Parts: sequence; structure tokens; C-alpha cells
Amino acid sequence: QSETSVNPNIIQINDLRGEGGSGYTSEQKLARCQLAALYRLTDLHGWNSQVYNHITVRTSKDSYLINPFGLLYHEITASSLVEIDIEGEVLDSGSSILGVNKPGWLLHSALHRAREDVTCILHCHQLDVVAVASTRRGLLPVCPEAVELLDTSATSISGGVTYHDYWGITCNPAEQESVAADIGSRSKMLF
Repeated sequence: QSETSVNPNIIQINDLRGEGGSGYTSEQKLARCQLAALYRLTDLHGWNSQVYNHITVRTSKDSYLINPFGLLYHEITASSLVEIDIEGEVLDSGSSILGVNKPGWLLHSALHRAREDVTCILHCHQLDVVAVASTRRGLLPVCPEAVELLDTSATSISGGVTYHDYWGITCNPAEQESVAADIGSRSKMLF
């Protein structure tokens, strides 16, 4: 007996079985399932902010997966993810008729362009992170975890935290250069 037959309110993550998944390679199916699962985990841990966060995955040199704008994280399935190119043009709308959040992709595309070594970008607005990022001094070295995050040395695991001044909702393509410069070549976190 499947879990969805016990609880019909659970939306399956992997809905690419049968004809729905026949148009995808096994690598594409895996990437879609993994990203949909990450959206669900993000929701489970409360790291989402309604529909204004995004997680993107680079699936090839010129292809990315992102959530359709308007679905809540617990509603995202492997088939509903939208495949787009670096310019945000839809390559495959998946099972959704919803589009992509343009400001969200403007930010993510800047980061993907700047950091070809990064496969996945998770953008969230956790209240504690927003609070720290909003202070004049930012993250302070007051505990071992903060010291590690602030470490920009070549031996650092995190690569350091970098900051980007908030310009408002990312609608200006000129901000992409600033975002790319601020993330740098090693940083794993941008406030």
C-alpha cells in the first residue's frame, strides 16, 4: 500500500513514472527528483518564505531547473519544475502552466554565471539570517561556527561569507554584475 493511498494529501515528489517521465533521460529524472526533494526538505525545515525563495540546479552547461512561480514548496514535484536557459527562456515548462519568477532568476543567473563551479543555489530569507545581514556589522566572530564562516583563507571549508547591498527586488540587470563581484570566486554564502 503506497503512502499516498494512506494519506491522499501527500503529493508525490517523483511523479515521472510512466508516460510522464518518458521524455527525460535518467540523469534528468534524477536531477528533477533531487531538486523537488530539496524543495520539500526546505519547506519541512521552515526555510521558505511563501513563493519568494528559489532553489536552482544547473543540469548542463546551458540548462537549469527552477520552481514554477506560484507553487508552494510542499507542492513542487519532479515534473512541475521548469527548465530554463541562462537568459530565463523556458526550455521545458514541465507539467505546470506557471511561469518563472523573473527577479528570482535574475539573481540566480548572475550567481550561476559567476560561479560555474556551483551546481545548486538555495536562496532563502530565514529570519535570523535576515536579522544578522541587516545589522551594520553583519556576522560577528562570537562563536566557532561564525569564525569558520568568516574565514576566507585558502584552507577554509566555507570560503567565507560575503555581502551584497540590498537594492530591492532584483529587477535591474545591472545588479547582476554587482552580485557576481560580491560572491567572488570562493564564497559559499552571500548575505
